[in-house]
Amino acid sequence: MRIVITGSSSGIGRALALRLIGRGHQVWGLARSDQTALITEFPGKFFASRCDVSSWSEVDAVGTAIRQQFGRVDALVTCAGTQGAIGRATQLDPEAWSTTVRANVDGTYFPIRAFWPVLVPAERRAKIICFSGGGSTKARPRFSGYGAAKTAVVRLVETLAEEEKDEAADINAIAPGAIHTAMTEETIRLGPAVVGENEFAAAMKQRAAPAQAMERALDLIEWLLSPASDGISGRLLSAP
Repeated sequence: MRIVITGSSSGIGRALALRLIGRGHQVWGLARSDQTALITEFPGKFFASRCDVSSWSEVDAVGTAIRQQFGRVDALVTCAGTQGAIGRATQLDPEAWSTTVRANVDGTYFPIRAFWPVLVPAERRAKIICFSGGGSTKARPRFSGYGAAKTAVVRLVETLAEEEKDEAADINAIAPGAIHTAMTEETIRLGPAVVGENEFAAAMKQRAAPAQAMERALDLIEWLLSPASDGISGRLLSAP
């Protein structure tokens, strides 16, 4: 398969890219960070572009480049995201809050919009997997922008699945579960005074989480990329 992954330079996105490359797939990673090392390590298997997925002009330009080289794309996984503005919503900087929402929602929608024309003509049923969780199913104090954005991602997935139900494509959202990533470390670094006691305690627990948590999330993504999940669309699935 030819798979585009956003947020492929770190965390779940990087782990997913490495797993899929190991399975023999071709991966094109989008990230704001340099990924030359992976390109050198996996020539012909891993390709990369520097891109801020919350910028339509950047995503559109990268989409054109990928379409020219790949010709078609079989799947898109939108891993990129940011916790953004953290704190009580009534005290946050409004512009920072807005940036948080746009980074996560636009950062999901823009890649879907850019790659849709080459996803639908794929040789097999196209797959789109978006990342939710993090406050999409219940209130998450101090993370209102992030939680609101992840909730919006779920509704976007549900809506697109309904709009495009006659196309050969499945689009779903996943909640990856408690996995130790850079977001975990950010939460710990900010401390309970900023993120709240519960979030801080949860982050400390995540830091000690076993590697199986990451593997479980990758297993779910890999299954959703496979023909075994054909016809399942418009859902929010929890990896745990």
